[in-house]
Amino acid sequence: MDIKIIKDKKNALLNRRELELKVAFDGATPSRTDVKGKLAAMLTVPLELVIVQKMDNEFGRQELKGYVKIYDDEARMKQVEEAYVLERNKQPEEKSEE
Repeated sequence: MDIKIIKDKKNALLNRRELELKVAFDGATPSRTDVKGKLAAMLTVPLELVIVQKMDNEFGRQELKGYVKIYDDEARMKQVEEAYVLERNKQPEEKSEE
């Protein structure tokens, strides 16, 4: 998976960075969690402050366009974002083997 940032804008009013990106991949379309993890590692930001708002994939292409928001702090993120967006971007729980 290769991520290329097309546009990087700082939104001072909402305390966040807004990114437009292109993701090239092989095989199946990557999940939000995969894109989020790779982007957080690439930009060295905390994983829980990254919100993947939108991922659009055209039929037959191994590329998707995405819109991502990276907040400065968690309090502002919870204040600004809708509940369904926060739920959609929640990290999956680790299943313990008992």
